[in-house]
Amino acid sequence: MERISFKIEGLISSDCAFKIEQALTKVKGINYVIVNLALKRVTVEYDPKLVELEQLDEQVAALGYTLVANRVSLKIRGLRCVACAAGVEKALKALPGVSRAVVNFVAEKAVVIYFGSQITIKDFVDVIKNAGYEVVAIDDKVDLHQATGVREWDLAEQKKLLLAAVLLTLPLFLFMLAQIFAWTWPPIIFENLIFQLVLASLVQFIIGAQFYRDAFYALKNKSVNMSVLIVLGTSAAYFFSLAVVLWGEQMGTQTVYFEASAMIITIVLFGKFLETRAKGKTSESIEKLMDLRARKARVIRDGVEKEIPFEEVVIDDLIVVRPGEKIPVDGVIIEGFSAVDESMFTGESIPVDKKVGDQVIGATLNKQGTFKFRAEKVGADTALAQVIRSVETALDSKAPIQRLVDHISAYFVPLVLTAGILTFAFWLVVGEPGNFNRALVNFIAVLVIACPCALGLATPTSIVVGTGKGAEFGILIKGGEYLENAQRIDTIVLDKTGTITKGIPEVTDVVPFGEFTAEEVVRIAAIAERASEHPLGEAVVRHGRKIYADLPAAEEFIALPGFGIEALVEGKKVFVGTRKLLKNKEIDLSTSQEKEMQVLENKGKTVMLVALAGKVAGIIAVADTIKENALKAIADLRSMGIEVIMLTGDNWRTAETIAKQIGIKRVFAEVLPEDKAKKIEELREQGKSVGMVGDGINDAPALVTADIGLAIGSGTDIAMEAADITLLGDDLQGVPASIKLSKATMRNIKQNLFWALFYN
Repeated sequence: MERISFKIEGLISSDCAFKIEQALTKVKGINYVIVNLALKRVTVEYDPKLVELEQLDEQVAALGYTLVANRVSLKIRGLRCVACAAGVEKALKALPGVSRAVVNFVAEKAVVIYFGSQITIKDFVDVIKNAGYEVVAIDDKVDLHQATGVREWDLAEQKKLLLAAVLLTLPLFLFMLAQIFAWTWPPIIFENLIFQLVLASLVQFIIGAQFYRDAFYALKNKSVNMSVLIVLGTSAAYFFSLAVVLWGEQMGTQTVYFEASAMIITIVLFGKFLETRAKGKTSESIEKLMDLRARKARVIRDGVEKEIPFEEVVIDDLIVVRPGEKIPVDGVIIEGFSAVDESMFTGESIPVDKKVGDQVIGATLNKQGTFKFRAEKVGADTALAQVIRSVETALDSKAPIQRLVDHISAYFVPLVLTAGILTFAFWLVVGEPGNFNRALVNFIAVLVIACPCALGLATPTSIVVGTGKGAEFGILIKGGEYLENAQRIDTIVLDKTGTITKGIPEVTDVVPFGEFTAEEVVRIAAIAERASEHPLGEAVVRHGRKIYADLPAAEEFIALPGFGIEALVEGKKVFVGTRKLLKNKEIDLSTSQEKEMQVLENKGKTVMLVALAGKVAGIIAVADTIKENALKAIADLRSMGIEVIMLTGDNWRTAETIAKQIGIKRVFAEVLPEDKAKKIEELREQGKSVGMVGDGINDAPALVTADIGLAIGSGTDIAMEAADITLLGDDLQGVPASIKLSKATMRNIKQNLFWALFYN
C-alpha cells in the first residue's frame, strides 16, 4: 500500500467533502480516503498495482472539482505575441497526464498541473523547446539578480536591433520621399538598386531573422501568428524587388519595394522593444515585495542574543526588535510594548499600539519601543509570503488576451494567398495567355498590395499614440492589452487610505472646554507633543505650527504607550491621550465632554483629550482626510455608468463615514490583504469587469487580480509595478481619464482595422 495527498480546488463545504470521499472509496484498490475541508486536501491510501492516479482525477472531475497532483512553474524566454503563448499552452495541454496548463504572455510563464506518474518536467521543457522557445527557470528557482540580468540583456539586444534597423532603413525611407516630393538633395547612391538591395537584405534576414524563426515554429504548430503576417508581407515586397533588380527589363518594371519591407520590420521592432520593456515590470513587482523583508533577526538562543539571517528563524524562537527596525517574521509579543506601522498590510496610516499578547506581522516597521516576541509563522507561512504568493497566483491565472488582429490573420492570410493564385491563373489563362512573367508580376503585386502591413500596424500604432497621449496627462500604461481592456470596466473598486484619503492624519476638530480657547488647547498639546514620535502627536505639532511660529519644548516628556503622553509645560502638568489615561490620573470627564467625544468618534475620527493642571482643557480630533479631487472623480465615474465600491482594511465605522461623505453606497471594510484579491474575484464571478485602484503593498494582490489594476503614483513602488496603469501624483481624476482614453484608442483601432481591410 502507498499513501498520497492531493490538494482539491473548489472544495467549499462538508457536503462536497463527503461526496468526494464516497466517490473515491468506490474505486477498486483504495484502502481509505480522508478529506480535510480546512486544508482542502484529500489523503488516499491505495494499491499502486490496482489504481492509476488518473482514475482519482477522473472521479473528482466528475463531481466538478480539480485534483491538483503536481504543479510546476516554467519561466519561458522568447514569447513574442499572444498567439505564441496560446500555441505553447495548446501543446502542453495535449500531453498525457496534464490536468491544466496556463501560459501567461505578459509574465512569460507557464503553469502546469499534472500527474507525475505519466509525465515529467523534462517533457514540458522539450515541448516548449520544440515550439521554438527556451525555459530559463523552473519553479522560479533562479537568482533574482540573474533573472533581472537576463531581462536587461534581452532589452539591450532589442535596443541594438532597433537602432541598427533604423540606421539601415533611413536611406531607403529618404529615397521613397525623394521620389514622391521630387527632392534632389539626397545622395545619388540612395537611388542605386544594389545599394538598396544590400540595406534591405540586412534588415530582412539578419534583423528580421526572429520573425522568420517565429513564423516557422507557428506554421510547424499549425497556427498563424503576427510573425507569419510580417514574413508574408515583407518577403513578398523584398523578393519582388530582388526580381526587379535581377530581371527588371524582362519583367517590364523598375519599381522596387525595399523601403516597404524594411520599414515594416523596423516599426514592428519598435513595438517589440516597448513590449519587452513593459513585460519586465511584472517580475519586478515580485522582487520588490521580497525586498521588503527584514534581512536579519536578533534571536535569543541558549540565553544569548545573536543576529542571524531571517531565513534561519524557526518557530518558537524569541526575537528582540528595537525602534526603527523591521519585524522579521510573524509572532506574538511576550515582553515590552510599542507602536508598529502596519500600513503596508492594513492600509491604515496610523501606527497600532502593541502590548504583551498582541500579534505582530513580519516586514512591518517598529516605530517606538523595544519588545520581545515569539515566532509563530516563518518562511512561506508569513503574511508577507502569502501576499507574494497571492500576486504570483494572480499573475499565473490571468488568461492571455487574444488580439483581434490574430483572429483576423487566421482568415486573412489564406484569403490573400488564394487571391494571388487566382490572379496568377487569370492572367496566365485569360488576361495574357501564356505570358508567365506578366502573370507572376500580377501575382506578386497582389501579395505586395494586399500584404497585411496596415493590418499589422493598425493596433500597435494606435496603442503607441494612446499610451503617449496618456503619459502627457500623467497616465502611465504598462502595455497595449491594458489600454484595450480599460474600456470594458463597469465596476471600479477604490482603496481608502492613500487613494480616497490623503493617507496622513490631520487635525480636523478642536473643542475647548471651560475658560480655554481652541488656540490655547492646540498650543498646550503641540508643546507637549513636540518630543513625540507618534503620528498622532506629529499631526498635532504640524497643526500647532500653522498657528504659532514658535513652539517651545516641554520641560519634561514621558511617553505612555497605549495611553498617550505626559509632559511639563510652562511649569504645569499636561496629559494628552485616551480616556484611560485621564482616568488613571484621576481626572474626570463630564457627561457633556463624553458626548462631544462620542460625536467625533462616530464620525470615524481618533479623539485625544488634553488636560492641564488637573482639568480637561479640550478635545483634539485627528483623521485621515479626503482628497480634494475624490468627489469629482467619483461623480465622473458614475456619469459614465460605472459602479464605485470602497475596499479597505480599516474598521467599518471609519469606512462608512468616509463613504457617506463622498457618496459611495457599497463598502467592503476590515478586509485583509489576501482577502482583497478574493473580493475582486467574487465581483468578476458575478460577470463584472473590475478596475481596482490602490496605492500600497496591501493592494498588490487585488491590483493584479482585477481586470485592470490602477495604482496611485504617490503610493508604493510595489503597487505601481503590480498595477497595469499608474496614475502619476495622487489625482483620482486619472481613473475616469484612463477609461475615456481607452475608449478613444479602441475606437481608433477599429477604424484603422476597417480601413486596412477595406483598402486592401
